[in-house]
This record gives sequence, C-alpha cells and structure tokens, in this order.
Amino acid sequence: MKKIAFAATILCASTVAALAQTTPAPSADGNIPVVAAPDTNNPTAPVEGTNSLTEAQAKDRIAEAGYADVKNLKLDDKGIWMASGMKDGKAVSIALDYQGNIVAR
Repeated sequence: MKKIAFAATILCASTVAALAQTTPAPSADGNIPVVAAPDTNNPTAPVEGTNSLTEAQAKDRIAEAGYADVKNLKLDDKGIWMASGMKDGKAVSIALDYQGNIVAR
C-alpha cells in the first residue's frame, strides 16, 4: 500500500512540475521569445502587458511582417509598440504587443 501511495505522490509531483513550465525558456542570447508566430495573431490583439522587446527587436519584427518605412516607433504606457509605416502601398498605423501580435489600422 505504501508503494502505491508513493507512486501516486511522485506522479502528481511530476504532473505539477510539467504544468508549471509554461513560460518559454530564454534563447542563447538571453531573450525570451515572443508568443505569436510570424504568420499568426491573437484575435484580441493588441494585448496589453509588459513588453520585453527592445526598440530594435520591435522594428525588426514589424519589418519581417512586411511593413516598410517604419517611423515614430514608441512604446506606450500599455506595453504596446506603436508606429506608422507602409503595407501594400498604403499608409498604416502599426501596433506590436508583448506576444508578438502585429495589428495594422
């Protein structure tokens, strides 16, 4: 009976440890990767939250998404990088949140 209780305890402990590991691990350069993939967006984007992207990283991420002539890049008080730029020949306002979601209006 003690062996079954011990095995159940070990199983529960390993399950809790596995569930606790939801934060992405830092890459070799120490940066924590953003959540969104380049071709996906959270439907509620832009999402407010603490943004760990530097200005250079934000500008690179926006450019990789196909935006050109990115200007006036500023981090607002809600943790969202705001900029203006061009996409498909049209002037747009761009928002990049901490998850990596890019929204253009």
